[in-house]
Amino acid sequence: MILWFSGTGNCLSVAQQLADKTGDRLMSFYDAVNADLTQENVIGMVYPTYYFNPPKAVLTLAKQLTLPKDAYVYIVIPCGAQTGNAVWAVRQILKKKGINVAYCHKVRVPDCSAIGFGRNPNSQVWKFERFRGRVEKIAADINARRRASHYGNWGLAGWLCALPAVEKRTLPALQPAVNDGKCTGCGTCARVCPQENISMLHAAKDGQQTAVIGDSCVQCLACVHFCPHQAVEIARKATLRQHQYHNPAVRLKDMLRR
Repeated sequence: MILWFSGTGNCLSVAQQLADKTGDRLMSFYDAVNADLTQENVIGMVYPTYYFNPPKAVLTLAKQLTLPKDAYVYIVIPCGAQTGNAVWAVRQILKKKGINVAYCHKVRVPDCSAIGFGRNPNSQVWKFERFRGRVEKIAADINARRRASHYGNWGLAGWLCALPAVEKRTLPALQPAVNDGKCTGCGTCARVCPQENISMLHAAKDGQQTAVIGDSCVQCLACVHFCPHQAVEIARKATLRQHQYHNPAVRLKDMLRR
């Protein structure tokens, strides 16, 4: 079983490629929490790194998983550049459950957060071809049940970014917000949000629906990249259509939780 968490499809795409090459099945982290995985012999986890750490949702969900202690467990991190403590933090959670991670690695993909800093993630699609062989190697290692700890150690950058004082300063840099003047109430952002953290409310003035982002945002930026009207913005900066990105192998319907 391969568990995945994805905002714009990079991790889902890598998980799909691994599933094709290993013959395994896919399941989102959210569904895995309520699933019986105790009979699985192989458990894979594919998720991104945010601020040199796992998404907070992944940390929360990992604590709720019930996994067999004798399974071959591996972690693969699709990321823009550095993994930070993305592997190490989840390994610590699993270790407390008596579960050892046998293998970990990373695959570089376009950096979805680049849009928050005025850069175009689509300019990084060259990573797909360059790291295609990495995915094939990882799949071969998994099929051979190899043990290796690539990019799985503790790192200072991840530790620093996880400090509350640092988080307080860095998190607002990628905090999405809805521009009411552009929102048409289509509901795409609410349906694509993995946290189900976006609600559609009727405005008191004209009764038109508008999206409202709640307090459980994990900054996956799915709402920013998938909004067809560029109505979800970061730090109140206009979202450019040409800077919106999602993995070309993944469709919107693949990302919907509801």
